[in-house]
Amino acid sequence: MTSTLAQVQLSDGALAVTGQVNADSVIALRYQGEKLINTVKGDLVVDLVNLETAHSVVLSMLLCWQRLATRRGISLFFRGVSGRLASLAALSNLDDQLAGFGPDSPHPSN
Repeated sequence: MTSTLAQVQLSDGALAVTGQVNADSVIALRYQGEKLINTVKGDLVVDLVNLETAHSVVLSMLLCWQRLATRRGISLFFRGVSGRLASLAALSNLDDQLAGFGPDSPHPSN
């Protein structure tokens, strides 16, 4: 699989994260996502279906977005969470803090 540049876009009520997130790209992506979250008036879906990375820097970014949303009174729900990212969140005891990551949420087997 060819990795693509990480980006975040707000479209149709969902914040879509795509591409390969790494330590070099996560800070800019985090700030870009926060800027978009600050424009939202209601609850928000964060779509991770096209995210190519299962890494701790991704969890850190998502937790930052979760804290911002909570301060603004917005609920975030994560969809399209890969099995690998869900496992990493569970190993870090974070799956209950991120809606859509828990054991009752559907995850692909990868």
